[in-house]
Amino acid sequence: MKKIRDIFKNKIVVISSIVIFCLAIVFLIGYLILNSSLKLNGNSRMYLNYNEEYKELGATFKIFGKDFSNGIKVIGKVKNRVIGSYEITYNAHILFFDIKKVRVVNVVDNISPVITLNGENKVNICPNKEYEEEGYNALDELDGDLTDKVIVNKVDNGFTYEVSDLANNKEKVLREILYIDEEVPTLTLKGSQTVYIRTGNKYNDPGYKVSDNCDEEVNVEVSGNVNTDVDGTYTITYNAKDSSGNETIIERNVVVYTDNRIGIVYLTFDDGPSNTGSTEKILNILKEEGVKATFFVTGYGPDSLIKREYDEGHAVALHTNTHKYNEVYSSVDAYYDDLNIIRNRVYNITGEYVNIIRFPGGSNNTVSNRYNSGIMDVLTENVVEKGYYYFDWNVSSGDAGICTTSDCVYSNVVNYLSKDRINIVLMHDVKMFTANALRDIIIYCKNNGFKFDVITEATTPIRFK
Repeated sequence: MKKIRDIFKNKIVVISSIVIFCLAIVFLIGYLILNSSLKLNGNSRMYLNYNEEYKELGATFKIFGKDFSNGIKVIGKVKNRVIGSYEITYNAHILFFDIKKVRVVNVVDNISPVITLNGENKVNICPNKEYEEEGYNALDELDGDLTDKVIVNKVDNGFTYEVSDLANNKEKVLREILYIDEEVPTLTLKGSQTVYIRTGNKYNDPGYKVSDNCDEEVNVEVSGNVNTDVDGTYTITYNAKDSSGNETIIERNVVVYTDNRIGIVYLTFDDGPSNTGSTEKILNILKEEGVKATFFVTGYGPDSLIKREYDEGHAVALHTNTHKYNEVYSSVDAYYDDLNIIRNRVYNITGEYVNIIRFPGGSNNTVSNRYNSGIMDVLTENVVEKGYYYFDWNVSSGDAGICTTSDCVYSNVVNYLSKDRINIVLMHDVKMFTANALRDIIIYCKNNGFKFDVITEATTPIRFK
């Protein structure tokens, strides 16, 4: 009986074991089926650049065609501004099964720093000069300012700029340097492009101004001859050539004339420059009309306007520093003290000492007798002995006395112009109504065959008796 019970008991154990084993197999198969039904959208391992937005791709959970995806719980967060690895867990629960899948998101730094060059990436400089660094900066989105980490190397065709961030991302840029000079020298004539000189007078060339973007000194060859004993038009040629072979050629015409070939107009302006706009307007009109003039300047007004007069080819001459008769004409020494001050001012602005002058009030003024009787008799001889050239005028615009309108200035000038002589016209660039009359005066002269010139040391002087 006992034997039968043992046999029965053993069978129960075996059957139980088989049942348990079968259930385990069923459970395992069910788990595997359910686990394989939970699928990640996209890869299980993702790489995200620093500061790149993480977009959740989600997962699907379908069993025998039926969708249970809405029941998936997504757990985890990605910090896209912190380098590292992050796990996103997807949990699904059905019956007594908990199914889980994990996605690993790696936030990495794969972005190279950005190097920005000040100035151009391609630079032309003179062959005889060294490139002067214009500066640069390097920024990394993660590491910030890396400018002080930039390594600059000189290479055959320029300079390279290289930098690495903490993740060893590298950036390298080239600033190309071309050692080339294709710019011609700047060559301008002092005085007018056409100079008029009376037969028998000595021709003194007014000269030129030359500069170059690369060379401090530029060779200028001047060719041509002027025979002041014979009427005619003579050409002086100026050829400026820099060390790279770039050249500029300009010409000046010198017209030698007798008394029957005159009618030249010298537009002269006293008392400036003015900071009220009249001198600037006069300069603008002269530039637009292509006419040169002579400015007898004082110690007033901005240096920049005298510099502009000089740079634009007008003649800058000397008038007076103060224009105060009681000071200027108090003595001969006082006159020269005043003259030297304005002469030095012009030199400091233009780099040239000027010897062309106009006396305040003219060489025959009587106002000087109030302060030193007979001083003009002394000065008119003495200045010539000292090497100065003084000029009065034979056409007065009246803008320092009777005229207060542009119409009056215009009438006074055009009514007294003559083709039978040279015409030195007195005007004042401190008067706006004079500036307003200037263009009409110029147009009248052009339409009636007058020629314009600037006063030089070779100009036939007009002097009062």
